[in-house]
Amino acid sequence: MDYSDVRIALLGGIRLKNHFRTFASLKITTMGRIFEVRKSAMFARWDKMAKNFTRIGKEIAIAVKNGGPDPDNNPALRRCYINAKACNMPKDRVEAAIKRAMGKDTTNYDEIVYEGYGPHGVAIMVETATDNSTRTVANVRMHFTKGNGTLGTSGSVAFTFNRMGEFKIKNAGLNTEELELELIDFGLEEIGEDAEGNIIIRTAFNEFGNMSKALEEKGIEVVTAELTRIPVNTVELGEEAGQEVLKLVDKLEQDEDVQKVYHNLK
Repeated sequence: MDYSDVRIALLGGIRLKNHFRTFASLKITTMGRIFEVRKSAMFARWDKMAKNFTRIGKEIAIAVKNGGPDPDNNPALRRCYINAKACNMPKDRVEAAIKRAMGKDTTNYDEIVYEGYGPHGVAIMVETATDNSTRTVANVRMHFTKGNGTLGTSGSVAFTFNRMGEFKIKNAGLNTEELELELIDFGLEEIGEDAEGNIIIRTAFNEFGNMSKALEEKGIEVVTAELTRIPVNTVELGEEAGQEVLKLVDKLEQDEDVQKVYHNLK
């Protein structure tokens, strides 16, 4: 082997070594990005869980104030128990929230609903529970303004939504047609399935208690029980315009005083 052969072999080794170094660097960078994505998703789940715990804690405080601490005699508090279980809120936190609500220094929350229009004329309703209405209305107005929307007056978009009760129940071999016949006398208005195969039952607002009692008596397990607002008609937008609306909705949902946000974007 002459000098040129040795030189080629050495250069080949250097190139190969550099190739592995580049590959390792690429692998580390890729793994780093995957970790960042996973970490971001994890924090998003934690934020959502914390928000749900706060929301249910306020609902418990309001329910105890209005109907007392005994869930057997307080349908609103029973509903809180159901929804707390659905979002994995620990039982001790639920009991602590009830205990706080019974104390002398408990925070009193006012339930206030705000109405307005988001970008492209999409109707939005914002339910809040607040101990400082001045702060809340200022924040809600700010979110609407920054999100290219307009905060309206009471009644400006309420007609766009139907106030209804909504129950999610596990589809444990239930026949929806038979279930519909069983529940129609208790205020059933709509029945269907969600993307996960759970059965969704909707009632008129004033039939919520009757349906809740009927499901309980029939031994049907309820996953969630909510009073909700269903749009009478919806607005269909392109992807970019739709994202603009959802960005405003997300900002509103992140506000500490906001309990729920409804819109009629399709």
